[in-house]
Amino acid sequence: MKLVEPLLAFQPQLQEIRRDLHAHPELCYEEVRTADVVAARLEEWGIPIVRGLGVTGVVGIIKNGTSNRAIGLRADMDALPMQETNAFAHASRHPGKMHACGHDGHTAMLLGAAHYLAQHRNFDGTVYLIFQPAEEGGGGARRMMQDGLFEQFPMEAVYGMHNWPGIPEGHFGVVPGPMMASSNEFRVVVRGKGCHAAQPHRGIDPVMVAVQVAQAWQTIVSREKNPLESAVLSITQIHAGSATNVIPDEAELVGTVRTFSTAVLDLIQRRMEEMATGVAAAFNASVDFHFKRNYPPLINHPQQTAFAVEAMRAVVGAQRVDTNVEPTMGAEDFAFMLQEKPGCYVFIGNGEGAHRAGGHGLGPCQLHNTSYDFNDNLLPIGASYWVRLVEMSLPAA
Repeated sequence: MKLVEPLLAFQPQLQEIRRDLHAHPELCYEEVRTADVVAARLEEWGIPIVRGLGVTGVVGIIKNGTSNRAIGLRADMDALPMQETNAFAHASRHPGKMHACGHDGHTAMLLGAAHYLAQHRNFDGTVYLIFQPAEEGGGGARRMMQDGLFEQFPMEAVYGMHNWPGIPEGHFGVVPGPMMASSNEFRVVVRGKGCHAAQPHRGIDPVMVAVQVAQAWQTIVSREKNPLESAVLSITQIHAGSATNVIPDEAELVGTVRTFSTAVLDLIQRRMEEMATGVAAAFNASVDFHFKRNYPPLINHPQQTAFAVEAMRAVVGAQRVDTNVEPTMGAEDFAFMLQEKPGCYVFIGNGEGAHRAGGHGLGPCQLHNTSYDFNDNLLPIGASYWVRLVEMSLPAA
């Protein structure tokens, strides 16, 4: 590896910041203390800031030289509504809140890059440091954009990074094109006619209609979608009734749809509604169909991905950069930024969990797991990637 030497020396301070953030997790749009920590560090290092985009977002601005070129680097700050089972010293001090996705580490890595860039300024142009709130379901990226992120801070490209358990420590993974799926949810209420369960002929059973709808929907993925396209349609909840001898008036189906393309999503949403309506009508029932599109698919731009690969290779070597990493059906709201600006989102390996200190929970070190913890060994690696990306994107005159 060819890490930036000052960042290796700065690792203890970054670890202290990261573990402090881990101990004080804040949920989406509540990241007041986190934003205060970020803002205080940036100002301490002489970096101008703008606060308030996306409610609690922070943007740092580092300018050098005379070039008008600019890029953006983004880190997310929010935690998850989970109860942490780790018992080490930096475990969450707030019941029901936990940094179970590593956003504390993402914030610390970008702060490390900010510290180095502010001191050395071996680039020509402007770097915008985007500390984003509310990635975990709150659409903080979109909110910052709605508040004028790209108008107030014009940039030619934007880049993101997420730790990834299972990829070895010190390795990176990326793929051009679709890398993470769209996230969508549905809620369908089947309305029938309740009656005594011993006299089903006097009513319209919404439970049986819901079962038929659920079965019919599975043919959309298996028989109507191009088999070369990826999609998931998962019914995660079925609710109906309150007594063993009563056929209820209605039944509810809830779940999620994930796709890598808008065209496939359009097909699935349209056919889900048509099938639900048609099946219900065949049984003299009716449906209320609700479908919500949350996050679009995250699609990396080829040119910026190739450039990011070169920056990663410059830090860890070509043998530690997987340029064909398997896309995931998980979702990420950085996708909104990539719809507006060219850019690239990469995975940095978090390892298998051997880094965790004594006192960790019994579960695996996986994202959104109560035993998860960010690998602090990544702090100088991720920060070095940000630095090299800036220096290669905006070369000094």
